[in-house]
Amino acid sequence: MTLEFPSRFQLRLSKEKDRTVGKHFQAVVAMLAVTGVLFGAVGTRLAQLQLIEGPLNRQRAETNRIRLVPKRPARGALLDRNGKILASSRLSHAISIWPIALPKSEWPTVIARLSDILKVPPESIQQRLEQAGYESIEAITVARGISPAQATAIAEFGDELPGVRLEAEAVRNYPNGDLAAHVLGYTGEITQEELENPQYADYRMGDIIGQMGAEAAFESMLQGEWGGQQVEVDSSGRVLSVLGNKPAVSGNDVQLTIDIEVQKLSEQALGNTKGAIVAMDPNSGEILAMVSRPTFDPNIFTTNITDAQWAQLQGSQYPFVNRALQGFAPASTFKIVTTAAGIESGAYSHSAVLPTFPFLRVGGIQFWDWNNAGFGPLGFRGAMAMSSDTFFYQVGRKIGGETLIQWTRRFGFGSKTGIELGAEESAGLVPDDAWKREVIGYEWFVGDTINMSIGQGFLQTSPLQVTVMFAVPANGGYMVTPHLLKDSRTPDDWREPMGLQPATVEILQDGLRQVISSGTARSLNLPNLPPIAGKTGTAEAPPFENHAWFGAYAPAENPEILVVAFAEHSGGGGGSVAAPMVKQVLEGYYKDWQK
Repeated sequence: MTLEFPSRFQLRLSKEKDRTVGKHFQAVVAMLAVTGVLFGAVGTRLAQLQLIEGPLNRQRAETNRIRLVPKRPARGALLDRNGKILASSRLSHAISIWPIALPKSEWPTVIARLSDILKVPPESIQQRLEQAGYESIEAITVARGISPAQATAIAEFGDELPGVRLEAEAVRNYPNGDLAAHVLGYTGEITQEELENPQYADYRMGDIIGQMGAEAAFESMLQGEWGGQQVEVDSSGRVLSVLGNKPAVSGNDVQLTIDIEVQKLSEQALGNTKGAIVAMDPNSGEILAMVSRPTFDPNIFTTNITDAQWAQLQGSQYPFVNRALQGFAPASTFKIVTTAAGIESGAYSHSAVLPTFPFLRVGGIQFWDWNNAGFGPLGFRGAMAMSSDTFFYQVGRKIGGETLIQWTRRFGFGSKTGIELGAEESAGLVPDDAWKREVIGYEWFVGDTINMSIGQGFLQTSPLQVTVMFAVPANGGYMVTPHLLKDSRTPDDWREPMGLQPATVEILQDGLRQVISSGTARSLNLPNLPPIAGKTGTAEAPPFENHAWFGAYAPAENPEILVVAFAEHSGGGGGSVAAPMVKQVLEGYYKDWQK
């Protein structure tokens, strides 16, 4: 028997066969295990997405798929105190472009065609498109108030203008033209600089906002709430369909204290004279009229103002400046303050009598009376009636600059009045020693007090501030806050007591009444008017012509209207230039008055 031993090769094969036994089944099992783990993880994630996070994800999907194309609300109206329309809206046509409607490469052709129809530079349209961004879903207005011919052309060439919309929109309308222009202001398209202001965080490019006057002051009330179209878009932002509309909510109407009839009377009285007229209820501070000349028509800003219109306005001696809110030397109207300061400081009694002179010499300088002669002995009432300068020079010199300045500020000068047009209002200037040293380079002299005692020198006050000053004697000693918003608050909510002695108030009232009955404004002592109290003022303004002032209230015993007229560089006196303006307003206001 022969024994055969396996070869080394056979042994190796045998061993390899031994190692592969069951290996195939192990791989299958491993694969199934891995697959199970993977499917388990995916299933768990799907369950989490569908069951736990499903509502949130559906909301996110809807947000990405549905967008709002905004629609501008109609602006609220501005009404006078009796409900008459001062500013409202009218229908017009506007042209807008929809950036996302076309690829970037197709816009130049459309812009060139649109530019030719609208007669505007293509660069201006291109700039607005780029500011918004080519993927913007919001319509960008490029022209407002277009002509019927332009609207027709847009409609006829619609096939050549994809992404361009002809839309009806409400634009601002001022039915009375330039009436009360400085009170109402105007609207205009928001600027890029304004868009960067946090105040306008909710505004969009192309929005119309108030740019001046009540339009700006009451912007938040007038603006309204945006609406728009809900549209479905695809993943690239292309609009697939319109899903619905959200109506825009119109802005609130705002009722002003302005009386359109008093406004008309005041505008007629001022005419084309450069200056201002303010009419106010002295008891409540309600502004009945406010006029400034030169003026402008706010309607020109509701569409695209032309270069010719802008050039004409620029050459009209600052027509956008509300002169009722700017500072000028108040002249002798200021003697109301000097009287109160002289008595309330304790320097003079209510019955004090002072001699008056042709001039008063102070520091080697002669300060002349306006008549170059003086008026003999006068008390405060007579000095107010005749507007004696040398009388008030003496009062100012005795009480001193510090006391006079203190009382000037107590009457509201040097500070804004609180009217809603504060952004356009000047605080004026009440000079003192510190101011003079800093600005002029000299200390305060007695001569500065002398000048200030009659409303001259460096003192600057606005016609509105002077109106507030006149209201103090008119209403019995209260400082009022002038305002334009007509609301349910009472007069007491708008005024504070000055703390004047009743005798001081009586002297002011009697003195202002004597100005009319026997003093410098006897031209208003008329049988067709109720008793009036007032004061003239003529301010020197070298090297230019004089300013003329006149303020008056009526009826003197129980005032319901106060009117201040200011004529800038008119060259005449308060009695000859400004007083006739106030007279004209009061005659219209009291046209049916009978004794």
